[in-house]
Amino acid sequence: MSIKLTHTPTKTSQSWTSPATSLTKGTCSQIISLDLDGDLVRNIKFMGGCDGNLKAIPVILEGWSVDQIEEKLTGINCGRRGTSCADQLAKAVRAAKVASEDPNYRSPMEDEDE
Repeated sequence: MSIKLTHTPTKTSQSWTSPATSLTKGTCSQIISLDLDGDLVRNIKFMGGCDGNLKAIPVILEGWSVDQIEEKLTGINCGRRGTSCADQLAKAVRAAKVASEDPNYRSPMEDEDE
């Protein structure tokens, strides 16, 4: 599964954060937005999907590192979809991290849109 990422670093208080928005694929939620503060993920928000679960995930994961989120969530499936909102979040945080380090990063979803 791939995501489309928009990335614009912004300065907040003592550090730079990188807001990212991902279009999901194969899930009920359509969009995931988050902020990266170095390697820490903050302000996770889902648009669409299972309201209660998608409110709980951001509360639990607030301040976790990209690696921690990937380790716990990668490969979780929802039914027979082959992915889940949690799995898509793991992909989104990694893509946001790569994009924050490489301004020329193009997500696989961007290539599919051409």
